[in-house]
Amino acid sequence: MKFCSSCGHPVEQRVPAGDNRPRYVCPSCETIHYQNPRIVAGTVPVWEGQILLCRRAIEPRYGYWTLPAGFMENSETTEEAATRETLEEAEATVSLEGLYTIIHVPHIDQVHMFYRAQLIDGRYGAGEESLETQLFNPADIPWERISFPTVRRTLEHFIEDLPRQEYPMRISDIRYKLKPGA
Repeated sequence: MKFCSSCGHPVEQRVPAGDNRPRYVCPSCETIHYQNPRIVAGTVPVWEGQILLCRRAIEPRYGYWTLPAGFMENSETTEEAATRETLEEAEATVSLEGLYTIIHVPHIDQVHMFYRAQLIDGRYGAGEESLETQLFNPADIPWERISFPTVRRTLEHFIEDLPRQEYPMRISDIRYKLKPGA
């Protein structure tokens, strides 16, 4: 961040009074600009025992398979974001069956949340951000072409829980050690 979004003055990074970490602060109007993690919300959409995946038409990981998910927008709930992203990326309407995974990704300031979901009518297609969509039997998931660690972990949990038909909430972290000086 270089300029204050309130007054346009250049900002500086410092620890504001009463805080414990550096923030962007405008020395002109004293606005503190907090930066917080971004939430990615999505679904594990299922139809007749198969999981719907999307092949990405955008970077990062162009051409790799993913669950339908994306960044939450202001003024929506995580449920609304997951449902919207599924409709946008997979042209599928779903019924949510509960929050399934929460995966913290602190090195990129994100939290990924996936809901279990059933396709309402079995229809799906490729939205703007997808090259194609496809239903996969659990044994046929293209593991070597899965886009992100959060998607892989969610799918692994789902397949592990599938035989029991019990889907406990899964909360975990994905951490990468940064190289010195990074």
